[in-house]
Amino acid sequence: MTDAGGRDGVSILVFSTEKISDPAIDLAGLLKQHYPPTVDTISVPCSGGIKPRWIMRAFERGFDGVFIAADGTDCPYGESCAEKTAEIVRRTQEMMKERGMDPARLRMAAICSVCSETFVKMVTSLTDALAGARKQT
Repeated sequence: MTDAGGRDGVSILVFSTEKISDPAIDLAGLLKQHYPPTVDTISVPCSGGIKPRWIMRAFERGFDGVFIAADGTDCPYGESCAEKTAEIVRRTQEMMKERGMDPARLRMAAICSVCSETFVKMVTSLTDALAGARKQT
């Protein structure tokens, strides 16, 4: 049985950035764009500063998936933010494989300050994929 908005209770933690992706998430709310209510956000200054251990801790604490709403090339803290964030995701997915976890539970995309629809699509897609994977097990 599927619950009303949580896709069988799938929980997602979003790391978002203060200057770039947070405004997009706020805009999604202002425009009443719906995404699963089991999405929680943590705001960070720059996605390039996220630590793999923070992501792994989220999984240990029971989150089914983690989405990094990255700055991309718009990061005010450095031009290499996108590359740093991609490397963080790659290293974390390796850690996940070593622990027998599905690396698809971690996703990243650049979310600009007006990319509310993209944000909604990304977290909804991740939630649906995790709910589908849960049904297969």
